[in-house]
Amino acid sequence: MADPKGFLTTGREVAQTRPVAERVRDWNEVYVPGSLLPVISKQASRCMDCGIPFCHNGCPLGNLIPEWNDYAYRDDWRAASERLHATNNFPEFTGRLCPAPCEAACVLGINQQPVTIKNVEVTIIDKAWAAGDVTPQPPERLSGKTVAVIGSGPAGLAAAQQLTRAGHTVAVYERADRIGGLLRYGIPEFKMEKRHINRRIEQMRAEGTKFRTEVEIGRDIDAAKLRKRYDAVVIAAGATTSRDLPVPGRDLKGVHFAMEYLPMANKVQEGDLTVSPITAEGKHVVVIGGGDTGADCVGTAHRQGAASVTQLEIMPKPGEERNANQPWPTFPMLYKVTSAHEEGGERVYSVSTTRFEGDEDGNVQWLHLVEVEFTDGKLVQKPGTERRIPAQLVTLAVGFTGTDRQNGLVDQFGLELDARGNIARDADYATNVPGVFVAGDAGRGQSLIVWAIAEGRSAARGVDRYLTGTSTLPAPVRPTDRALTV
Repeated sequence: MADPKGFLTTGREVAQTRPVAERVRDWNEVYVPGSLLPVISKQASRCMDCGIPFCHNGCPLGNLIPEWNDYAYRDDWRAASERLHATNNFPEFTGRLCPAPCEAACVLGINQQPVTIKNVEVTIIDKAWAAGDVTPQPPERLSGKTVAVIGSGPAGLAAAQQLTRAGHTVAVYERADRIGGLLRYGIPEFKMEKRHINRRIEQMRAEGTKFRTEVEIGRDIDAAKLRKRYDAVVIAAGATTSRDLPVPGRDLKGVHFAMEYLPMANKVQEGDLTVSPITAEGKHVVVIGGGDTGADCVGTAHRQGAASVTQLEIMPKPGEERNANQPWPTFPMLYKVTSAHEEGGERVYSVSTTRFEGDEDGNVQWLHLVEVEFTDGKLVQKPGTERRIPAQLVTLAVGFTGTDRQNGLVDQFGLELDARGNIARDADYATNVPGVFVAGDAGRGQSLIVWAIAEGRSAARGVDRYLTGTSTLPAPVRPTDRALTV
């Protein structure tokens, strides 16, 4: 235990964000560089090293949180990094992007503010990179077996790194022009600068992983032919089919899926474009969807110079404290103010979009909505609450419905789907096609980055065992495991 009285003497303190007026003028990460270093050891001392550390249950990776908290408290950053990497291939990703179910499950959170687990995690890994402690780990010998990984998001990258280190020859296929999946083009630069992805890719290249960009399996290469070329295949293509909003006016110009809007902004930051073809500059922007992707659209619109930003959510406004039906250690639905929300805009709850209205040229100009409420367990409209709001750019951030079925990958492999439309798999993450495995959102459905990495690591064990007959790789989650919720 770091400090037996740490949780009594030290209050919770989180990373400082840069002033709003400053950060909306650039695309750098919102946090003040180095702001955690003066306080993070004391924050780590708040960890109680519980007899049963429920933070382990909250995190599907099974991160050894009390151990690296103790090392951080004692300023043994190299040891902290080793314990961190023991369960997580990419802690700089999760430390910036994960909503931290581990903190929701922290025992201290029963009656106090939980330990700042994410902040400790990101400090450990940032210091490890700065000290040169993150180095390539190539295998001692090669197995002679080959593996293709389809998709380079967190699940695909985790599976690829684990299998490469196990001695297999791994090639990652990505249909975009750069590696990273939604980490690259779905996450704005102000949440995670892409240099963090780039240096992990270089580490993986040095370990032996091969990368093939701008190759879409199903269109550019027939899936069945790919299967014959490799000893095993891991499908980590994500759940990239956006959920639509089929209301009148949906086909008007200016109504876009979030994953049409956000990648263009990222391509500007990559230097591919001077100006995004879908920009919020000078426009009244409406974001439909109250989740993290919606918040990403809000922050992006602020930086593009929107005239106004309104975010709509069909559900009621959550409370700021746990409800009785969401007890510790479950992950509660709480009112959350992200950095994007701090920057301005309006959030409207309990409303449903009824139609879009355009001008004579087919450009969206107005969004019509109505207030809704739950009655007898059903969502019903409240009469007399209809109104319209200006909307010259609308982004749909209402989730995803499954993996892409249009490119032929599922049908060419002959894959079976489960009842929810995801690719079906057994306890070893194997599909109905011998030698073909699935990890991440393609098999689980839309989920969190920690679940993607955990599934990538677990699927790698299944592949390794299929190729060699046994495996010592870790498998932190089963396909049937679910988040600690109610």
